Amino acid sequence: MTADSDSRRRWLALMVLCLGVLMIVLDTTIVNVALPSIRADLGFTETSLVWVVNAYMLTFGGFLLLGGRLGDLYGHRRLFLAGLVLFTLASLACGLSRSQWLLIAARAVQGLGGAVVSAVSLSLIMNLFREPAERAKAMGVYGFVCAGGGSIGVLLGGLLTSTLSWHWIFLVNLPIGVAVYALCMALLPHSRAEQAPGRLDVGGAVTVTLSLMLAVYGVVNGNEAGWTSARTLGLLGAAVVLMGAFVLIESRVAHPLVPLSLFRLRNVAVSNITGVLWSAGMFAWFFMSALYLQLVLGYSPMQVGLAFLPANLIMAVLSLGLSARLVMRFGIRRPLAAGLGLAMVGLLLFARAPVGGSFVVDVLPGMLLLGLGAGIAFNPMLLAAMSDVSPADAGLASGVVNTAFMMGGSLGLAVLASLAAARTAALGAAGATPVAALNGGYQTAFFVGALFAAAAALLGGLLLRTRLQAPGTGEPLPAH
Repeated sequence: MTADSDSRRRWLALMVLCLGVLMIVLDTTIVNVALPSIRADLGFTETSLVWVVNAYMLTFGGFLLLGGRLGDLYGHRRLFLAGLVLFTLASLACGLSRSQWLLIAARAVQGLGGAVVSAVSLSLIMNLFREPAERAKAMGVYGFVCAGGGSIGVLLGGLLTSTLSWHWIFLVNLPIGVAVYALCMALLPHSRAEQAPGRLDVGGAVTVTLSLMLAVYGVVNGNEAGWTSARTLGLLGAAVVLMGAFVLIESRVAHPLVPLSLFRLRNVAVSNITGVLWSAGMFAWFFMSALYLQLVLGYSPMQVGLAFLPANLIMAVLSLGLSARLVMRFGIRRPLAAGLGLAMVGLLLFARAPVGGSFVVDVLPGMLLLGLGAGIAFNPMLLAAMSDVSPADAGLASGVVNTAFMMGGSLGLAVLASLAAARTAALGAAGATPVAALNGGYQTAFFVGALFAAAAALLGGLLLRTRLQAPGTGEPLPAH
């Protein structure tokens, strides 16, 4: 009876954690649909409007590693709740904003809170579920929330903006945040820090956070400022120098923020490189297909959200059960390589989508394959990134894999958007109609995104170690 009660409590805790993570994931895309309304209401210029997105991305990307390590030092539960409070209060400030600067500042604080929640959530799940089969199922649920939440955000953003106002895309977080906090207090076990507090590597924290923030800023503004401009090259160069200083500090301090030995674990290194490549391909799907549907096929924001629904449903079916069974039956490598291969084919189908395309023939097949691929691949990728590390480094590993997804997606999207713009300009100069030129640019981005997915499939399929042992259990996942 006690075992059943404990099991039910753990699964309820997982649902609550995933609801908190979903709130963070939604916020990365829900804002995009409301940007025109925000611009008209607060008087943003086209240039200043990008800071509504960039302020969030800057702090979110910059503080993921630090947030994960703070969780290891001071307790994952405590940091999750602190990040949740910060994010919820910042959401209130965003929703009540009547000036540009208040909204941008609140968005930056939102990114900080979101980084902490995202960085420690995986650690909490790994510690709640120690048995390999249960852990695989739990990671499948988490994977669905991360993979499907973005497209749900498009649908919800369109609904709230059109029926109420843009303020509600932020205010909707308030009841969710309060409910998640109360339920986490009741359901999450009190966890002691795996390491003694007070050992924070300040030099490492400052250099890596500044490095990541400068890199994100340089990437997200690269297309606007020019990739060879002094500003972009200076920002990226400074980010590289700071990252070099960070590595030097970590090799010398007694208690490093990021023990460099972590990257000698093959599955940690391979899964993070694979994550960078895959997130670049997935951003090509999500953002470029949304633009294709709106600007080429003339879909409304609500129709765009509905177009993603089949992929979300497939991801739900796979992530919430079948993906875990595939991992337990075939191990890590085969499902990962198969899922990424299906995603590659889906992107190739989008790469041939025409100007006058129909949903059933030119959109739905690619959506179905990408939903299938994401639903299969996300779970084994997360397991590979987390299962080789000790509990003392769980928060750090969670922060590292989230940073890999963030940086891969940001850099991939910037590169693909640049390639799409160049192709569109070339086609326009050659006499193509504006819509045809635009579509040609998107096709190029989809094709390159398919190459990213193919590289990720090959890397993961060939180099991941086949046997993963769950820390603290001594039970290995199957070797295949």
